[in-house]
Amino acid sequence: MLHVDVSGAGPDLVLVHGWGMHSGIWSEWAGRLCKCFRVHCVDLPGHGNSAFRGQRELDDWAAAVLDVVPANAWWLGWSLGGLVSLAAAGRADKPVRGVLLLATTPKFVACADWEPAVDREVFDQFAQQLEADVAKTLLRFLSLQARSADRSGETLRQLRAELKQRPQPQAGALRTGLKFLQEADMRDVMENPVVPMFWLLGERDTLVPVDVIRQFPGVHSRLVKGAGHAPFLSHSEQCAEYVKRWLSEGGGKERHAAC
Repeated sequence: MLHVDVSGAGPDLVLVHGWGMHSGIWSEWAGRLCKCFRVHCVDLPGHGNSAFRGQRELDDWAAAVLDVVPANAWWLGWSLGGLVSLAAAGRADKPVRGVLLLATTPKFVACADWEPAVDREVFDQFAQQLEADVAKTLLRFLSLQARSADRSGETLRQLRAELKQRPQPQAGALRTGLKFLQEADMRDVMENPVVPMFWLLGERDTLVPVDVIRQFPGVHSRLVKGAGHAPFLSHSEQCAEYVKRWLSEGGGKERHAAC
């Protein structure tokens, strides 16, 4: 079973962190959200306080999270967590109410029919470095997340500080998660959504080009000016308000009590 921290009261909201991190990264931001929602912060397999059981498929990671959170919850996925959330939304065995995509994309690597993404070389280099020095690779990835954004120094310090609060991710989980970033393609889930979706992107994100928004005009989206790959840290209050506003309007289908 995966580790999960629960706080607050209201509609269930599941927060799924990114590659190499753990759910402690949500601590400050979850404090804003738990005033309106029952927030579930989950450690992905092999990250933080969750063990890695050799789950090799993205669908397996989604199933592992589904096992520890309520059915019919809203999911918010950051970076790699966005891929996990989209995989969960595509399953029929345990319904997801809706998905909020935070600084993420259905396909991280560019190809002939998918230009708004990073070059494969970026993640290939991380894969090579991971085999030589896990700790150094994680720190380099954190630097990339904060690069070029407003409050980049402060954001990087927060990322580094939170990373140290729980055990270092297991190597097998890091390799598997990086493979998802290199190979996963969840465009079909976004092209034919079966649940409401909301997209929140950082204007200066070096891992998720903002042009990706144009590929899915039917998905409600917001751009956080000056933010990089961790807008919930650099622009915490603004991001929380976007999320609460969209969910208070029920994701376009339902209506919850205003916060």
